[in-house]
Amino acid sequence: MVALAHAHGVDSTYDPGSGPVPVAAHTLVAVLAALGVDASTPEAVRVASERHRAELAGRLLPPCVVVRAGRRTAIDVPAEARLTVELEEGGCWALPAGRSHWLPADLPLGRHRLKVRTPQREESATLIVAPQRLKGIEQRGWGFLAQLYSVLSDRSWGMGDLGDLAELAQWSGNALGASFLQLNPLHAGLPGAPSDPSPYRPSSRRFADPVHLRIEAVPEYPYADPAELGELGELTERAGRLREEVLRHDGLVDRDGVWALKRQALEILHRVPRGAGREAAYRAFVEREGDWLERFATWCALAELHGSDWHGWSKSLRHPGSPHVAAAKAAHAGTIEFHRWLAWLVDEQLGAAQHAAERAGMAVGLIHDLAVGAHPDGADAWALQDVLAEGISVGAPPDAFNAHGQDWGLPPWRPDALAAAGYAPYAELLRASARHAGAIRIDHVMGLFRLWWVPAGHPPTQGAYVRYDAEAMLGVLALEAHRAGTHVIGEDLGTVEPGVREELAARGILGTSVLWFERDWQDKGAVLPPERWRSACLATLTTHDLPSTAARLSGEHVELRHRLGLLARPLEEEQAEAAAELADWRTELTRAGLLAEGAELTPEALYAFLLATPAELVGVWLPDTVGDPRPQNLPGTWDQYPNWRLPVADPTGAPLTLDRIAAAPGTRALAAGLAAALGRRTPARGAA
Repeated sequence: MVALAHAHGVDSTYDPGSGPVPVAAHTLVAVLAALGVDASTPEAVRVASERHRAELAGRLLPPCVVVRAGRRTAIDVPAEARLTVELEEGGCWALPAGRSHWLPADLPLGRHRLKVRTPQREESATLIVAPQRLKGIEQRGWGFLAQLYSVLSDRSWGMGDLGDLAELAQWSGNALGASFLQLNPLHAGLPGAPSDPSPYRPSSRRFADPVHLRIEAVPEYPYADPAELGELGELTERAGRLREEVLRHDGLVDRDGVWALKRQALEILHRVPRGAGREAAYRAFVEREGDWLERFATWCALAELHGSDWHGWSKSLRHPGSPHVAAAKAAHAGTIEFHRWLAWLVDEQLGAAQHAAERAGMAVGLIHDLAVGAHPDGADAWALQDVLAEGISVGAPPDAFNAHGQDWGLPPWRPDALAAAGYAPYAELLRASARHAGAIRIDHVMGLFRLWWVPAGHPPTQGAYVRYDAEAMLGVLALEAHRAGTHVIGEDLGTVEPGVREELAARGILGTSVLWFERDWQDKGAVLPPERWRSACLATLTTHDLPSTAARLSGEHVELRHRLGLLARPLEEEQAEAAAELADWRTELTRAGLLAEGAELTPEALYAFLLATPAELVGVWLPDTVGDPRPQNLPGTWDQYPNWRLPVADPTGAPLTLDRIAAAPGTRALAAGLAAALGRRTPARGAA
C-alpha cells in the first residue's frame, strides 16, 4: 500500500519535529479513496497498482505540461512522434522531429495546446508556459495591514465597506506615504444567520461579498424615483443607528444586521433602470465571468430556497450539471440575475478602490488575501466538486506548538483532477484575485507543495500529506500574476518543508516574517539580528491570528488566554516566558542602537527594527497606531471571544472611526518614523 500511496502523491510518513512518524494504514486507505483509488484490501491494492502502471504506460503525454519560458524542456515521447503547439493567440508551431524531443526556449507565455502524433494515435494536453520569475518590488516601502470590516467611517452601515477602503487608501497613500494596504479576504461569505464571521471560511473565493458595498456609491442610487429614495433614506437612518451601536455601545460588528439592511437597499436599486452605457458594461462583465459567475449566482439563488448547505438539497440539485438545476435556473431567473448584478457592483467598487490607491501614489496598492480554501457547504464546493476531494478537510499535523493538529474544515483541490482540467479552475481563481490588486497574498502558500489531508471522521492527528505538482502550481500562479502585473506574497509561517522558501524566493514570491518568530533555532533560539533577516519578505510585528503589539508589550495577551482557560501551563510560567521573550528583544534592539539602555520596548522601536532589516515590505498592523490591545481573532475560541467582529479601538476598547484613527497623534508619529527610516519625507499634513 505504501508504494501505491507514493505513486499517487500521498506521503506515508510525516515529521512533527521529533522524527518521522508513520501514517496509519486506515488513513492511507481513506486518502486514496478520496483520490478515486481503492486500497481497502490487498487484492484491491494489487489491482489499483497494475491499473496505475498501465495508465502511465499507455499515454503519450501527461494531462498538463507546465514549463518555464527561456528554458528548453525535454518531452518524453516516442522517437517517431511529431509535436505541434497550437498557440493561445493563434498560430501553430511544428517542432523539429528527432530522436530527442524538446520544447523550445522561446515559446511565448500563455496557455497553449501541445499535440503529439504517432503513426498509431494522437493525443493533446494543455501546455502552460510561465515566466521564470515575477517582477520584484521596485522600492522598499511600508503599508497598513487592516481588517476592512473593522475600519468604520461616519458613512459606514455598521461595518467598514469598499468606500471606506478607498478612503483608507487615499489617506494612507497621500498623507502618510504608504506603499500598500493589505486586507483580510473579502470573499463571499456563507449566507444565513448567524453567519460565520471568519473571512477564511468563505462560500466562494472567486467572488467578493456584497456586504462590503457602499450603497450610496451605486451609480443608480440618484436615479431612484421619489418613493424609492424615501425607502432608501429610511434604510440609511436605520444603518446609522446600527453604526452608532457599534461605535458607541457594544462595539461589535453585526454583519448579519448590516446585510439585512443592505439587501433591502440593493433590491430597490436593482429595479432602477440602467443607462445604455451601464447596461453594456454589465453585459461585458457577465460575458467575461462566464460559467463560474453563472454557477455562483445559481447557487446563491438555490441557497435562498433550500438553505446554504447544498449537501442537504434534493439529490437532483446537488450537481451544477444536473438537468434539474437547468430547470431551476429557468424558474428562478430573476433571483439569479440579481446575484449576477451584485457580483458586478462589488467588482466595480473593488476596481475603484485600487484606482484610488494608485492615484494616492501607492507603489503597490491593495494587497488582497486569498484564503487557503472555501467552506464545504458553500458555492465553490458545489460548483467545483469535480476537482475537489470529497470527504477530506485540510489542516495541519501535530507539531511542537499543537500536539493535537488542526482541522480547518476546508476541502482541498484533487491534484489529479486539477491537472486533468489543465489547472483552469485554479488559474481563474488567481486571475480574479489579482484583477484589482497590486499584490495577492497566498494564505498557507506551502499548500502549493503539499497539504495535510484529514479524512472525515478522523482527528487531525490521523491525516496524511498529499503532494501537488509544485512546478505546475507555481507556474500557473506566476503566469496569472505576470499577466495582471501583480506581486505575490506567500504566508509561509509555521511548519515549512526544506527548500520551499528557497523555491518561492527564486520565483520572485515574497515570504512573510513576523518579528516574534524570527529566531535562530540552531543557536538556542537566539533572536535574529536585522542583518540576518531575508529581504524577500513582508515583515510585520503581528497578524490577524496573533496578539496586538500593545497586548504583547503589556502581557495582556497572556492574561486574556488565562481568563478564557486557554493556557496549557500555569499562568506564572506563561508570564515568565512572555517576559523573557520581551527581554530578549529589548537586548537586541539596544544592541542595534534602536533603544536606549534600560528603556522599555515601544511599537515605534519595534517597527524601526523591521525597517533595519532588508525586508522589501514592512506591514504595520493598523490597530497598533492607536494602541488597540485586542486581537481580531483568537485561535482556539468560538463563542468565548468575538472573533472577526471588533472595530479598531483605543487602549480602553472604545471604537474609533477612520477619521479619528487618522487624527490620532500616534498614527502620524509612527508613519513619520517609518518614512525617516526609509529616508523619505512624509507628505505634508494637509495632503489630500
